Amino acid sequence: MYDADVIVIGSGGGGAVAAKELGEKGLKVLVLEAGAFYGNKKWPQPNSDRGGEWSSSFDDLDVGIYKQIYNRYENNMNDVVSGVFRFGPADRRRAPWHRVLRQKGDIWQLSGVGGTTQHYWAQSPRAFPASVDNVWPISYAELIPYYEKVEATLPVNFSPTTPKEELFYYGVKKAGWRLNPTLDVVSPGFRPNPNAILPPNAELMNPCYSLEQLNEMEGCNLQGHCMNGCTAGPSVDRIAKRGTLVSYVPLALRTGNVSIRPNSFTTKILTDHDPQGGLRATGVRFRDTWTGETGELSARAVVLAAGCIESPRLWLNSALPYNSWVGRGLTNHCFDWVGGVFDEQDLMSIMGLPAVYPYMGQTSGARVDIPGTGVFQVSCLSPGLMSFLTYGFSEASYDALRPPEPGEPWDIRGRVVGPQLKELMMNYSRTMTYLLLTDDETLYHNRVEVDPLLKDENGPIPVVHYTPSPKTLQRRDQLARYACESLKAAGAKRIIRSDTPFAFQLHLESTMRMGFVVDTNCEAYQVKRLFIADNSVHFNGIGGPNPTLTTQALATRTADKLAIKYFS
Repeated sequence: MYDADVIVIGSGGGGAVAAKELGEKGLKVLVLEAGAFYGNKKWPQPNSDRGGEWSSSFDDLDVGIYKQIYNRYENNMNDVVSGVFRFGPADRRRAPWHRVLRQKGDIWQLSGVGGTTQHYWAQSPRAFPASVDNVWPISYAELIPYYEKVEATLPVNFSPTTPKEELFYYGVKKAGWRLNPTLDVVSPGFRPNPNAILPPNAELMNPCYSLEQLNEMEGCNLQGHCMNGCTAGPSVDRIAKRGTLVSYVPLALRTGNVSIRPNSFTTKILTDHDPQGGLRATGVRFRDTWTGETGELSARAVVLAAGCIESPRLWLNSALPYNSWVGRGLTNHCFDWVGGVFDEQDLMSIMGLPAVYPYMGQTSGARVDIPGTGVFQVSCLSPGLMSFLTYGFSEASYDALRPPEPGEPWDIRGRVVGPQLKELMMNYSRTMTYLLLTDDETLYHNRVEVDPLLKDENGPIPVVHYTPSPKTLQRRDQLARYACESLKAAGAKRIIRSDTPFAFQLHLESTMRMGFVVDTNCEAYQVKRLFIADNSVHFNGIGGPNPTLTTQALATRTADKLAIKYFS
């Protein structure tokens, strides 16, 4: 007897989607998640008490507990060592789980039900067709119905315009970019972001309601806390920002066929010999992160959705068959960050407003897509996060030690300190910042491996290597110039290029690539009944667009393929 039809490892961008789809097909699904389950009655104090073991009912969800956790304080939420949003055990008194990063940078990933979608900006664009057709083993057309299903389920909407988007559109139009009114981007242009955020609250401008009352109603309240934790909504399943914790997880629990166990770190994929030859996945071994106790669960199939670092780590730590591409081909969108500081009088003449109000609206509401190069998008954050990304996190030296070359489109490049930093941050409300996402090359030497000596309580720890190619850096530099030109066209008086460390890792993809580690159904070539449903199966960096929607579309497709092949 098996404990379940399918075990899903991880409940983030892909795992929760696979669980919901399989549960709706009548299959019994167990989901193991390494981190906490926020907003659930079984864990009323999830960061200080072990609580329950399993949640199997939609009625377990509790928006009061959810809102108690997501209090939107920057450091409380985002501190990578002790914050709510970290990759570590639910008990915040304990250290985060360790990874080794061989280059300067940071890995901005989360554990917990919902995974990294707990703090994502909810941007949900499709891949660039040119990065899929005649490149991936499947066509772009095959993804479209799955994109459409995910877009309807979340749902995905075009972002509303707040002052920063209005200023962005003004600048990119003056710089020569044209509107690109499509979900399937085949030519350069600007457009509103397709975001997985509910439309603005219909009563948002009604003076009869206080901000506290609006926060209990359905719809986005444009308070600009996407990164720190959205709390707008009357119930967990109607929170405005549609991370999988509040979208796919409630839908999975509603099926009556899905049970979720948080605080359970999977340490091994169990296998047996398949009657037709080779290996097949038969279950998992996991470790309770509160007690240290280990357990095993069996299933007729396993879906691995632990992310681009933990999925190859688990394969290697499980001693699954050798494949030279496991962990290889890591792509990262080689981020950069630029910003512009505006004078009040210029903003008044453009928008009739004295400030950009970077803290207003959705974190990122507009973008310029350039197939073959990448993306730049307006991305304004709360003061601490913005000062970190704009002035304190750089591959370059201090700006004072390395002034820009003559003719460069930026005035500042690198870290800023002292009186200059104070002056710039005094202009925070009149500053607009952009995130740059580069069309990255898929290179064998960029990889995730496990350290031969260093271990934590969950086994040998992952080591991440990432060095961008000259072509990737050329694209990144071109994106920075395009972005700075649009800021200048909008009237920015000072332009800053952060020169973000190359190994700032958030959009990780391609470490378990389709066509190399998994087949076109996303089933492992060397282990039958083991499917992968996270960013790691992407053949490349999809051209630069944010990867979550593509992962969710593939996870939907993978659930279909798995059910047809083994449960029809």
